[in-house]
Amino acid sequence: MSYVDRPESERSAYTSTTTYPPNSIVEYYDRARWVPILSGLVVAIGTQLVLSAFGTGIGFTNIANSGAPRSNIPGVSNGIGIWTGVSFWLSLLIGGWVTARSCGPMNRSTAILNGAILWGTTLTIGSLLLASGISGAFGAISFGAGAGASQLSSGSIPAPAITAQQARNIASAVAWTSWWFIIGSVIGLILAMIGAAAGARKPRTYP
Repeated sequence: MSYVDRPESERSAYTSTTTYPPNSIVEYYDRARWVPILSGLVVAIGTQLVLSAFGTGIGFTNIANSGAPRSNIPGVSNGIGIWTGVSFWLSLLIGGWVTARSCGPMNRSTAILNGAILWGTTLTIGSLLLASGISGAFGAISFGAGAGASQLSSGSIPAPAITAQQARNIASAVAWTSWWFIIGSVIGLILAMIGAAAGARKPRTYP
C-alpha cells in the first residue's frame, strides 16, 4: 500500500472501517515528514560544510602563494563571505531535493511545505552552531556583525577612542550585514522549496 496526500473532497471515500483494496492510495493526515526532513537536514549540513571548506581552502591557498598577502586579504575575505552564502543556498537546494526524494509519493504542495520546514530547521541548527562558536559552518557574515556589536556593548573597543564617523561606519556595517542575512535567508527558503518540489514523486497508478 502506498501513501500520498489526497484532496479534501476525496477523503470521505474511505472510513476507518473501510477495507482497502490492494495497492490503494491512502492519504496522510500529517503533512510534515520528519524523517525525510532530518535526512535532508543532514545532507544540507554536510554539503554546506564541504563547500565552505572548499572555498576557504582556495582562499587561504591564494593568500599563502601570494607575493602580497596583506593586500590580498580583503579581497579573499569578501570572496569567502560570498562563497559561504552561495554554498548555503546550494546546500538548501540539495537538502530540499533529498527531503522530498527520501519520502513516499506526495503532492507538490506538501513537498514545498517540507522544504520550508527543512529551511527553518537548518537556520535553527545554524544558529546553535554559531552560539557554539562554529562560525564557518553557517552565517560567517552575520557572525562578524554580531561580534562587532558585542565588542561595542562589552567595552572591548574603548568608547572614547571611537569617533562619531567610526560609530556610523560600524552601525552601517551591522545594518548592511543584517539586511543581507535577511535577503540570503529568503533566497535559501525559495531554493529549499524549489528543490523539494523538484524531488517530489507522484503516486503510482495501478489498473
